[in-house]
Amino acid sequence: MALATVTPPWAYTLQLPQDPRGPGIARATLRTVLTVHGMRDLVDTAELLASELVTNAYRHSPGSYSLRLRGAGRNRVRVGVWDSSPEIPDPFCAGAGPANVPPGLAERGRGLYLVREYADSWGAYPIRGGLPGQGGKVLWVECAGKPECRWGGGT
Repeated sequence: MALATVTPPWAYTLQLPQDPRGPGIARATLRTVLTVHGMRDLVDTAELLASELVTNAYRHSPGSYSLRLRGAGRNRVRVGVWDSSPEIPDPFCAGAGPANVPPGLAERGRGLYLVREYADSWGAYPIRGGLPGQGGKVLWVECAGKPECRWGGGT
């Protein structure tokens, strides 16, 4: 008889300043967290997704921003990025679809569409704050690893 093991929930939040080194620090932190939690197979995809989200927060919001990583089930992670800008970008707005994709030769604007393509699920929500610096928005994505094979297939 095998006993099921329960992994306790985990979450990490990294506050990042308005500094060009912030996205690199966020990627390094994400790699470390996923490796420690045994999710190495998620590192490449999660790093791409987080990189796009934190770079957008750095480029398009006036102040600090934060990266939040949370275990979202077996071999699944949720990556969220908060920033102080209340504006939710088109790719994350309700009803955004293929017609809103920037033209192929556009120099900017495709990153968040890539996020939607590579994430298993994604979304956004506004944060309404009573004090300055407490509002803004959160963009989030989830990615999952391949399910583990539980049964041997040979004879």
